Amino acid sequence: MKNIIKNRILKGIADIPIGRDAKEAEKLGEELKARILKRFGRSFHIREVDTGSCNGCESEIIATTNPIYDIQRFGIDFVASPRHADALLVTGPVSKNMALALRRTYDAMPEPKFVITLGDCALDSGAFKDSYYVAGGVKEVLPVDMHIPGCPPNPLTIIKSLLAFLDT
Repeated sequence: MKNIIKNRILKGIADIPIGRDAKEAEKLGEELKARILKRFGRSFHIREVDTGSCNGCESEIIATTNPIYDIQRFGIDFVASPRHADALLVTGPVSKNMALALRRTYDAMPEPKFVITLGDCALDSGAFKDSYYVAGGVKEVLPVDMHIPGCPPNPLTIIKSLLAFLDT
């Protein structure tokens, strides 16, 4: 208990203004919802696969579902089965052990299917480039339809990128 109080005094309270982000997320979310309904006529289902990331991107994906951003209310659902997915969202460099599993996940998806990479590692292996254990970026294993840049990208960047993707 003493350490908690000491750390609180030394470090202070994290004060992050969320009002502006919440308002922008609400506006973008309404546009996202309209585009999803126009393109799919229902919600947009995403299967997320981590192929060897540091979990920074996963934390930001989880943040998109928190009460501030809550992308599920705008029609984006994360699903457990690739058979129910419209898109495959891949994070991390593709480790050699995950290459086959990633390919099988993609093959299990119904047509039409989209591959979205999230984060710099998924694009070109990031800091793990030329590692003996990495097969490369996702484009070395699957055809990639869209990339969300960042290390890791914040929730608003993820929402904006999905909006731009659905606009094409």
